[in-house]
Amino acid sequence: MRLIEIRLLEGPNLYRLEPVVKLEIGIGRRRTWFGRRDPEPYALVKLGAVVPKNELPGRVAMLADWVRRLRADHPDGATGPVSVHRSSDPGHWIVAFPWGMDDRAKAIADGAYALAEREVPPAHGLGLGRGRAHLRDRVLARVAGVEGSPPGLIRDVDRRLPIISISGTNGKTTTTRLIAHILREGGKRVGATTSDGIVVGTEMVEPGDWTGFGGGQTILKRDDIDIAVLETARGGILLRGMGYESNEASVITNVSSDHMDLQGIHTLPELAEVKSVVARITKPDGWVILNADDKYVAAIASKVRGQVAFFTLEGDRSTRVRRHLRGGGRAYLVRDSRIGEAEGDAWRPIATLASVPVVLGGVARHNVANVLAAVGGARAMGASLESVRNGLRSFVPTTDDSRGRLNIFRDEHRVVIIDFAHNEAGVAVLLDVVDAIAKSLGTRGHPAPISGIVGLAGDRPDDTLRGVGKQVAQHVDRFVQKEMLHYLRGRTRESVLGEIRAGALEGGWKGDIPVYGDEPEALGAELDRTETAEQPEVIFLLCHEDREGVYDLIARRGLSPVEDPNELAALVTSR
Repeated sequence: MRLIEIRLLEGPNLYRLEPVVKLEIGIGRRRTWFGRRDPEPYALVKLGAVVPKNELPGRVAMLADWVRRLRADHPDGATGPVSVHRSSDPGHWIVAFPWGMDDRAKAIADGAYALAEREVPPAHGLGLGRGRAHLRDRVLARVAGVEGSPPGLIRDVDRRLPIISISGTNGKTTTTRLIAHILREGGKRVGATTSDGIVVGTEMVEPGDWTGFGGGQTILKRDDIDIAVLETARGGILLRGMGYESNEASVITNVSSDHMDLQGIHTLPELAEVKSVVARITKPDGWVILNADDKYVAAIASKVRGQVAFFTLEGDRSTRVRRHLRGGGRAYLVRDSRIGEAEGDAWRPIATLASVPVVLGGVARHNVANVLAAVGGARAMGASLESVRNGLRSFVPTTDDSRGRLNIFRDEHRVVIIDFAHNEAGVAVLLDVVDAIAKSLGTRGHPAPISGIVGLAGDRPDDTLRGVGKQVAQHVDRFVQKEMLHYLRGRTRESVLGEIRAGALEGGWKGDIPVYGDEPEALGAELDRTETAEQPEVIFLLCHEDREGVYDLIARRGLSPVEDPNELAALVTSR
């Protein structure tokens, strides 16, 4: 038996919608996970499901019994059962139990593990050898001698602000920004957290990734805002839990392969289960906005207490949405090129696709989905149809409204697209836009040349690195790699570059692949190469590490941002 980790989760989490201790152990030899990201039903691991005692290995059952005894002998104010869960990491088991005092909870977990490791029986009154009796007495004294502090989550009784939580793999930040923008259009004072930072009103007050426990806490403790719009990432849920007890509304955009093989999450159903926490804490009279086109996200509807609204890119072709509407449910979709809200037989059109700059006339289908999700979220928080309409029309994919997401610049020689795409799903939708722009700029029926600058963080698994390389190779005329030395995250630089290059070769790439040291250097080289191009070229950069350096470079080179909605629409419309 091996101790993997003891982690105190301070808010709603994968195992319970309350603070719990996660005590993870390994049984048997060390093995590495392998399998499909989209497993067959027989291979599915439901991480939150409680495993019956008769299915537990003996040491795991003993460990859970010792936790029960120590909690009963030395209560810390927390009530609720001890549960055991499977992990998809081979041989790993999770014992979860509520806690009320951090030091005592840690002592219980440490002590239970030490006793189970030595196979000390947890029953009272048993005779033990001297060594094991001494260990038992030492553990009991240690647990009795410590207390500690309570969990840090904000309870409903102490919360003033209404909350909408947004999660998913792709589109979280854009959807969060859109919801915040719409609510501001309706006169609300909005505080938001995103992977870029904490924003109050339109001011960035704290840059950085604030999509975890601390970001929500920071917003909810402010007294100068009316409503909290909180992007919520998987990492925060897994590592600390959510920072608050419940929300009034939630949005889950989608689930795709990203951040896999971290914290024991290996498959798409497992990732969906983690992200479902934001929907499971939605109040019964609140709204849960789910992607009807994603089978794992749509399935979350059966696990929530709140009212469910779906959004779909399939329009009335979606069987799931048609069934939902027949039952009087609510959905967000496009009919006759108009974004709108359907409820039962009622239809409330809001805005035409042509009037919503961020969707580029409908070519940016991922942003159509983000808009539908945001409309649902804003309506769930009380926004009027007029506020939604005004917000959609005034939100433009610029460095002000949507920094780092589909920002477009141009001069007479090239169009440059800066985007945060960092997995296969994100790159796929970006390439749809790139192809449309290249086709629009082309001459004599031939699209304009495309140059792709590619690099990813080292914590992506091999299949993601290769998958992105393969996708890009099938769309570009020039393949360029840029390094991200500050985001290697345990890999070597050669490994990251090599896996992306291997994917490009799988995608049929035959040419050279130049490598540059960072993002500004790579983009600068491509701008130099195209400085006097006779035909406009399209350059896209997957920008993750030095966005401000890239924007400074673009400004120095004299490229202008494309911000006018009509110009954006024209850019993706073939002549």
